Amino acid sequence: MTRKTMLLGAVASIALASAAQAERGTDGQVNIIYSQAVSTMNPYLSSGTKDVEVSSLVLEPLAGFDNKGEVYPRLVTEIPTQENGGFAEDMTSVTWKLKPDLKWSDGSPVTADDVVFTAEYCMHPEGGCAQLSRYQGIDKVEAVDPQTVKVTFKEPKPNPYMAFVGAQSPILQKAQFQDCLGTAASTCTDQNFNPVGTGPFRVTEFRTNDVVSLEANPNYRDPAKPAFATAMVKGGGDAAAAARSVMETGEFDYAWNTQVSPEVQQQMIAGGKGQFVVDFGTLVERIEMNMTDPSSSLPEGERATTQHPHPILSDERVRRALSMAIDRNLLNEIGYGEAGRPTCNIVPAPEQFASDNTECLTQDVEGAKALLEEAGWTVGGDGVREKDGRKLQLLFQTSVNPVRQDFQALIKQWWSEIGVETELKTVDGSVFFGGDAGSPDTFQKFYADVEMYANNFDGTDPEPYLAQWTCDKAPRPETQWQGENVNRYCDEEYDALVAEMGKTADMDKRGEIAKKLNDMITKESMVVVPLIDRGRVSAHSNTLGGVVLNVWDSELWNASDWHRVQ
Repeated sequence: MTRKTMLLGAVASIALASAAQAERGTDGQVNIIYSQAVSTMNPYLSSGTKDVEVSSLVLEPLAGFDNKGEVYPRLVTEIPTQENGGFAEDMTSVTWKLKPDLKWSDGSPVTADDVVFTAEYCMHPEGGCAQLSRYQGIDKVEAVDPQTVKVTFKEPKPNPYMAFVGAQSPILQKAQFQDCLGTAASTCTDQNFNPVGTGPFRVTEFRTNDVVSLEANPNYRDPAKPAFATAMVKGGGDAAAAARSVMETGEFDYAWNTQVSPEVQQQMIAGGKGQFVVDFGTLVERIEMNMTDPSSSLPEGERATTQHPHPILSDERVRRALSMAIDRNLLNEIGYGEAGRPTCNIVPAPEQFASDNTECLTQDVEGAKALLEEAGWTVGGDGVREKDGRKLQLLFQTSVNPVRQDFQALIKQWWSEIGVETELKTVDGSVFFGGDAGSPDTFQKFYADVEMYANNFDGTDPEPYLAQWTCDKAPRPETQWQGENVNRYCDEEYDALVAEMGKTADMDKRGEIAKKLNDMITKESMVVVPLIDRGRVSAHSNTLGGVVLNVWDSELWNASDWHRVQ
């Protein structure tokens, strides 16, 4: 997609509402289930997709990405471009104009000060903002007047649609969060669980890692929306149970991330109560290699920090051997079928940003053994390799999920064939993807040697996503263990290349840089080991209308248009 196409598409209207929808709240309640329960309604304090998406029912950005990946206005009158004067010719600033008469759900006006405050909140050096990469390269954010916000960049920024664009970067109400800056952010329980927003719904009750109850926002900007008077988001269980609750029992209207095998999907479809929706975006199941030592023998403030390099995985040859031993084609056949594609890339799309890296698609067990021998790891009497008195033993963690547990078992077997002893650990997804700084089991804290999960990026430009692996994004105690660079990878050349991409306007060159960054963390260093380019698979009942799957933003992006059909 060219920049011109993206900008032209930005002003396209999203006419998805049912013609029969007459007024707000006439369709009763919509029931939504997430197999990973929500732990916060503040996406700035969690990298978990479940928290970002459910909070998007309440909190909104200035603009979003539609189901084609194109930028469209939410809280602003139009998308700023160079053609309309909103994006400076020298690309050093972008100006956003708020829609007139916007109100928060408490009835107070939305102003430019709220946008300025949101930037201050996320960019605070002690705040541990989980979405800091979206604010990469910003010098300052100013309120020109109550309805106008100007974002000034440190250098020319060809892609200005990062901060305040997409569900990962919504606007917070200054009046509610002004006492929650820096280290106070995680202590503001009421604000984080019950944020005042501009979205179609507002929270009426929040039960951590369980249920979020919501009602239609009485001050939503469209008086005819949402069609549903109330909404309930239930969390927990597993993907298969979530899918069954829509496809077989009919208890729920929408189930997110129904990650079940192709055979199980077909059995559920036969129930006739619902349908699966599938589309490919940038969601990649991967294994992250911990570059730091997670040993419990270290002091709590030093575990999994850059003070202590990993005693085994710091050697690139070991990481590469682990990747070579994996048969990605078999993993995909067992776990996803047509809803997945084996991949070696962390950025699998759009095409202009996707590397032609295919080397990892061929399993090479003998080559992996040879690499470990070269690295000095020799096979002991029990079949487990050792070096300098240390066994080649790894703790492999992931979230509770039937497909992931199948993957763990297979990978453990392949690694045993090359002399690696693997201990498997599973963590409830609500905890694993939560943002609790006190929990030892979050994927950000990473108290394991390797971990597996899937992630993706908003929109079709991977710049903010690739910026997640810069040195400053590492989770650590002083950021309340928030941060996107979970494996603590740090390379000055990588950081410099991210900065170069940030100021590169030519789309071909941006593509080249993105491919190089992708290859640096996958093909060259193997700190991230991609497995499957996953299609998004969710399910909705046949009585829920208006659903349009969006793989470029929150799946709940158009919940204001959902309605009941017979």
